[in-house]
Amino acid sequence: MASATYTALTPVLVWVPTFALFVILIVLGILGWGNVAIPGWMRFGVGLPLLVIGNIIVWLEVSHFGVPQTGGAKGTLRTEGMYRYSRNPQYVADIAIVGGWMILSAAPWVFAVGALVIAILVVTPFAEEPWLKDRYGGAFEDYAKRVRRFF
Repeated sequence: MASATYTALTPVLVWVPTFALFVILIVLGILGWGNVAIPGWMRFGVGLPLLVIGNIIVWLEVSHFGVPQTGGAKGTLRTEGMYRYSRNPQYVADIAIVGGWMILSAAPWVFAVGALVIAILVVTPFAEEPWLKDRYGGAFEDYAKRVRRFF
């Protein structure tokens, strides 16, 4: 299997759709704010913490990786930080962000679009791991034996 090539277009292809999805979720949440009957304690006691904790984890790991490597640029196999516990902590954190926003916003369209986004985030590691194996070889295989895909 040939490795994918990182080009000047790669960050655009990675980050534009990612941020566009999050902007769409935010707008849908604002427009439908509170239209689903979810108790306030759950919205603010579960949804908000998921949103905040997910953001902390994502941006902490992006700061360790750097934006280019997070978007697919060649780098080193990261096994430290949250990667000691999950091979995909950024995806798990993104799922927490989307799930948290679904609960917090209590907006019907956020549930529909958010469920699709979460499904994509769950499936993506299965497509990404062959690429990681090709790029990092035995080091990735050893890491994958020690650390779960999710938590």
